Amino acid sequence: MKKIRLLHIVQCAGGVDCYLRMLLAHMDRHRYVQIILCSKDYSENDYRELVDEFIQVDMCNSLSFKKDVKAVSQIRKLIKNCHPDIIYCHSSKAGGIGRIANIGTGIPLVYNPHGWAFNMKTGWLKSFVYLWTERLLSPLVTRYIIISNYEKMSAVQHRVAQAHKMKVIFNGIDMDAVDKMSRTVTRASLNIPENAYLIGMVGRISRQKAPDTFIRMAALLKDALPHAYFMMVGDGDQRDEMERLIKDCGLEGRVIITGWVNNPLAYSGLFDQAMLLSRWEGFGLVLVEYMKLGKPIIATEVDAISDLITDHENGLLVEVDHAEQAADAVKEIMNDVSLRNKLISNGMMRANAFFDVQRVAREHDALFSKIRNSYNR
Repeated sequence: MKKIRLLHIVQCAGGVDCYLRMLLAHMDRHRYVQIILCSKDYSENDYRELVDEFIQVDMCNSLSFKKDVKAVSQIRKLIKNCHPDIIYCHSSKAGGIGRIANIGTGIPLVYNPHGWAFNMKTGWLKSFVYLWTERLLSPLVTRYIIISNYEKMSAVQHRVAQAHKMKVIFNGIDMDAVDKMSRTVTRASLNIPENAYLIGMVGRISRQKAPDTFIRMAALLKDALPHAYFMMVGDGDQRDEMERLIKDCGLEGRVIITGWVNNPLAYSGLFDQAMLLSRWEGFGLVLVEYMKLGKPIIATEVDAISDLITDHENGLLVEVDHAEQAADAVKEIMNDVSLRNKLISNGMMRANAFFDVQRVAREHDALFSKIRNSYNR
């Protein structure tokens, strides 16, 4: 059978970059010609063994009429030159540019927003613009791939797309990679005592991930749990502000910020408890990593997190911006060994059963095959 020529259009890196590399690594190279058309935030070395063609275009994350029009023009020419069977757009900016560039070509287009931009709490005006952009461009989409049930429900409620056009494919992780993760990071290398009780979070130090709530939670526990340490694995635009908050709360030496690291799994493997206290969340893939690593989880009951965590079954759920509840949840897990073991056991079973990246690849393959067959009739 002729290979499917699949053209990926991507702009933002970060989580989308990780998602795409995992997906490509597990898709059948005998069935696809993989082409990536990306912004200059991407590294060709990362995709050398994963794609057949790697093409970079100047796409910026912010809105710029002049640059966006130029990007649309370039991408439209490249679409015609690449002759794809299917176009797969990832995230809002690439989704917008790709959909406009594809007008009139007759090529089926799949769009994965990786979390709707209009759900991000960035102010009503931006949310309004993002929402109406999605509504206006919706007719240009053949099928949507949506990462959670919450995201699908949100799209229907906001009249972005009809349910039948959306296919929910939960994110997944490379289970083998977690099992084989590097053990080179040690507590000693981070100046953390071996007998410390380590509570950690992995994620950008940005408003979405609520690092301030994490620090306020640590401040509530520092005296009650003198052997507790706290780790934030990541970096971001609020780092300076958070370092000041750590100092103001008297937590210097007790809260560690690692900055960006290449192997976050090796750091989260050190945790005794793992947290995700997001203010909004399209999926929360780090929760799956925590589950696979056998970490008891505390997370906020917001957006798509309920698709992953059932309260007191495979994690504890707390309210957004509620440091006191988070602190109480830490103590509950510490003091109840039976609960801790239950959360760990159920979490590992759920991760293995539902969130393997091989399942993600299979579901993509089934959808792409169906689309190709329907357009080749």
